[in-house]
Amino acid sequence: MLAMLRNLAVLAVLLVVPSIAGEAPVAFQNAGGDAWTFEKLIETSVVPGRCDEVTITSTARNGNGIATGRPCARARAAYRRGQFHRRTMPQNGASIGVPAHQNWRLRLADTPKARIRAMATASGMAFDAGASELAPARPAPLARYEWRARDGNPAPLTGLPAEGKRIGVPAPARDGVYFVILRVTDRAGRSDEATSSIRMREGRWQAIDAVQERADWIELAIIYGVVPKLFGARGLTDVITKLDQIAALGVNTLWLSPVTDAPAGDFGYAVSDHFRVRASFGSEAELRALIGAAHQRGQRVLLDFVPNHVSEQHAYFADAQAYGRASPYFDFFERTAAGDVVSYFDWNNLKNLNYDNPEVQRLIIEASAYWVRAFDIDGFRVDAAWGPRERASEFWPRWRAELKRIKPDLLLLAEASARDHYYVGHGFDAAYDWTEKLGQWAWQDSFANPAHTAARLRGAITASQSDAPVFRFLNNNDTGARFLSRYGLGRARVAAAMLLTLPGLPGLYAGDEVGAAYEPYRDPQPIGWDDPNDLRSWYAKLIALRHGYAALRSQIICFVDLSAGDEILAYLRGAADPAENILVVLNYGTSAQSILLPDSVLQAIAPGGRSIDLVNQTEVALTRDSAVLSVAADGVRILQTKPN
Repeated sequence: MLAMLRNLAVLAVLLVVPSIAGEAPVAFQNAGGDAWTFEKLIETSVVPGRCDEVTITSTARNGNGIATGRPCARARAAYRRGQFHRRTMPQNGASIGVPAHQNWRLRLADTPKARIRAMATASGMAFDAGASELAPARPAPLARYEWRARDGNPAPLTGLPAEGKRIGVPAPARDGVYFVILRVTDRAGRSDEATSSIRMREGRWQAIDAVQERADWIELAIIYGVVPKLFGARGLTDVITKLDQIAALGVNTLWLSPVTDAPAGDFGYAVSDHFRVRASFGSEAELRALIGAAHQRGQRVLLDFVPNHVSEQHAYFADAQAYGRASPYFDFFERTAAGDVVSYFDWNNLKNLNYDNPEVQRLIIEASAYWVRAFDIDGFRVDAAWGPRERASEFWPRWRAELKRIKPDLLLLAEASARDHYYVGHGFDAAYDWTEKLGQWAWQDSFANPAHTAARLRGAITASQSDAPVFRFLNNNDTGARFLSRYGLGRARVAAAMLLTLPGLPGLYAGDEVGAAYEPYRDPQPIGWDDPNDLRSWYAKLIALRHGYAALRSQIICFVDLSAGDEILAYLRGAADPAENILVVLNYGTSAQSILLPDSVLQAIAPGGRSIDLVNQTEVALTRDSAVLSVAADGVRILQTKPN
């Protein structure tokens, strides 16, 4: 018999055990456990001829099923908090047996769901809560609608806070992106919040569709990978002590390596609990302190989130291994036709989740939302985002819609190739600078051979061009030995200049700015933070240029054809104002070069015969009669028209 359990929080199924000797007439097919749904299917088997009818009694409704002659019977039942589910098995009009029980724990909050409609009007902006939803399991009418402005708006919003199902807000005094929060409360006292983002431009409101649009701040992001154990034995607390130093670089976005619970010695991708902070890194309070301290410095915080799999030490997997099909989590895992759990590659300790199971999808959405609501994080770098896509391509848009309802200016970054346009159209704001080959860094082949580096890089950059941001990097958790260790200081300086002058999202990783040498998965020691090569000032200068010049943040890039194209990589970065165009010239060769700039380049960056090298703020004379630019070995020139 299958019983569909609803509205459950803590529930028990009471099974009648026969008073006569012999086999029990009804038996559970699986055990109780966590429920990630308001309806839970419970299956029992019924011995033929041992009972005439099975009665299902639950907290919300009852159901009956005729069981005679059937080896397995199914029905549906519903639950309410603190009440019980009961099965009785009458035979010849009399119930037989003694009750037993089965316990479930509901992991979902039965609350209403706030939804905001935002519409520009002649007098300002109208906000409507009419699309808000009642609680799914025990619905009650919505009784209160409260509106307020989110902290940090460019200017106060007249009329907020306010109450009512529909409100109007006049135009504020300053352009920018504004955020309005709706809190709905039902007659049972249960509440939920949603946030809407709207843009004020030239005195007029514009509604923002956060599901379709990226937050404005993303184009300004400089991402810095943080591995707590590399900062000191205290983990999160030691990271806080370095925030001023990181902020001084110009970094405005932190990417924390997985901080969720994982087995001892694991880097963090073997998640054993999606809802718990890893004790070896610190406490929940320390994580909140880190996020708060970052926000005070104008830095946003991304969490590395792992939705594809769990650790073999996860409680759900351990239960499924121990009890097989009797486990409530048996179907939480992707399985072969033979019933074996699937792992990718040689990740034998990482067990793929089954995205055909609605409870798994809900678990991942709830876990993601938890970190946004409880810790006010600003986005996710999503590990192995390609995995769930392969198994349930419809999931990521659903996930994005729920997260953007809660916080519309999140950054959602897929660990997947940006060359596959699925990701930025189905849930994500940006993806990785990989080739079409899974996990292959787009610049790997360019640097593997010292010859033709510039030409190879040009091909790789061209192949990854996109209207959406591409996440670019020299180092991350998967690149093994650090770039500086593999390719030397000269190339590291040139490559850093390329990283920070290309379109996309530039990413640094812990210790890049001091040339730290380690391999992330080989249990490295905390970084010493000494800077023997003066890399910190180099990174700070490059980041300051990116912040200061719009052309370096634009999506416009035009490569310059040069006779020394195997060693010299040159490209124009376009701005809305042509006078702000920038020429970047990078020498990946081992000797100095003198290059002849085409007339088109001269017109772009030196129409009056003068430009300025932004690296050292020196004037450069460039005319048709003298259009030769010298570039030192491992040299960088960044030129713009010199203002009059």
